[in-house]
Amino acid sequence: MNLGNRTILVVDDEPRTRQGIRQTLEVWAAGRYAVETADNGIDARERLLHGRVHLLITDVRMPEVSGLDLIRSLEGQVRKPVIIVISGYAEFEYVQQALRLGAFNYLLKPLDKGELLKVVEDALKQEVEQQRREKLEKLVDHKLMEIDPDTADMGEPVKEALAYVEQHLHEQLTMAEVAGRIHLNASYFSVVFKEQTGVPFSEYLSRLRIQRAKELLLQTRLPVGEIGERVGYRTDKYFIKVFKSQENMSPSRYRQQMKDERSEIQ
Repeated sequence: MNLGNRTILVVDDEPRTRQGIRQTLEVWAAGRYAVETADNGIDARERLLHGRVHLLITDVRMPEVSGLDLIRSLEGQVRKPVIIVISGYAEFEYVQQALRLGAFNYLLKPLDKGELLKVVEDALKQEVEQQRREKLEKLVDHKLMEIDPDTADMGEPVKEALAYVEQHLHEQLTMAEVAGRIHLNASYFSVVFKEQTGVPFSEYLSRLRIQRAKELLLQTRLPVGEIGERVGYRTDKYFIKVFKSQENMSPSRYRQQMKDERSEIQ
């Protein structure tokens, strides 16, 4: 696994606890992770805002900005770290609040080194899985996933149309051509297709082409223009325009971003 650029942030206002956790993790990590510390919630919040942290280990009770405040400040953040909270027995109510706010697990003081490492390893596995899910979300088109030819309410003509489009995606398909292939009037086919799939034919075709393009961008080193041709676009300029409209970024940027994320989690 490529973990050299992954960061663990330890936040605790007690120097002994903070340094003890850091030393234990640095020996265990042996350079695989960067282990950083903060002695208050204000500095930690600043660090979380301005750089990627993969695992946050924080005391629940600290002056000014508590661990709970810190966790709340992450709400709405796109790529949140996995969180482990630390507390004393008398503060267990705070732990329960932290878990409700999304913390992965907790550790009670005084800390046991073996337990610390076990919980940290589990949390980092969770973080890797979280990233994989995020990556899958970027790859999958949920509207396409909802179109299931095996459902009882989808008629044979529409099933045939879906199969034909799949097989001829690289060609210059039109709705009239597909309708003709299944012996339906184009206007009637348009209505039936939207009724049974939930999307207009033109939107389905565009989404399917971009979905295939995303797969090719990730799985091959083909130039962007050639990928556009393989999924049915005559010019790379038009392909890039449609791709941007659906993914809010160019095909090249998408490929690079997914490549960067894959290198982080492999």
